[in-house]
Amino acid sequence: MPDRSTSSEPTETPVTSAPETPTVARKIYPIVKYGDPVLEKPAKPIAKFDAELEELAEDMFATMYGAQGIGLAAPQIGKSIRIAVVDVTSGKNPEAKIVLVNPEVTHGEGEKREEEGCLSIPGFRGYVIRPHFVTVKAQNLKGEWFEIRGEDLLARAFCHEIDHLNGILFLQHLSMLKRDLIKRKIKKLKKQGEW
Repeated sequence: MPDRSTSSEPTETPVTSAPETPTVARKIYPIVKYGDPVLEKPAKPIAKFDAELEELAEDMFATMYGAQGIGLAAPQIGKSIRIAVVDVTSGKNPEAKIVLVNPEVTHGEGEKREEEGCLSIPGFRGYVIRPHFVTVKAQNLKGEWFEIRGEDLLARAFCHEIDHLNGILFLQHLSMLKRDLIKRKIKKLKKQGEW
């Protein structure tokens, strides 16, 4: 979430997690588009916390930054597991990087209607009502549980990505009319070989 452009080819690109760390080549995954069944089924909980999971998280950040997003869930790169990454600063602040493993929203307050997009539904946006504040319980890459509170855009990003892990796309929060309009346009793009 939100989309600006997408990459369809996996490539290697240097990304650093902090200015003082050496540059590491990261794998850039192709973003799975709407229509792929992986996006509409609940992801499996993660039980193994190892170096491979840490690598995946860093590759997900690199993929997300490459697509100019602020959040990315594993199903969006074709992996049906419960991990998502969020950075509402789009890489400008390394300390803003958040990894959520097996996350759940435990509390929400208020309502805010804002426009959302999705890296898996490029070129389409719609107004979605989300909580103004949310509390999320999740595990970190070492398997330790923590709670994090988000408001405004961060709360929206948390909800959007956790929805992905539950097989829910932002389209499902739109009116039936708007949803059908987007689905028809995507169907047309598929027919033209542009999706």
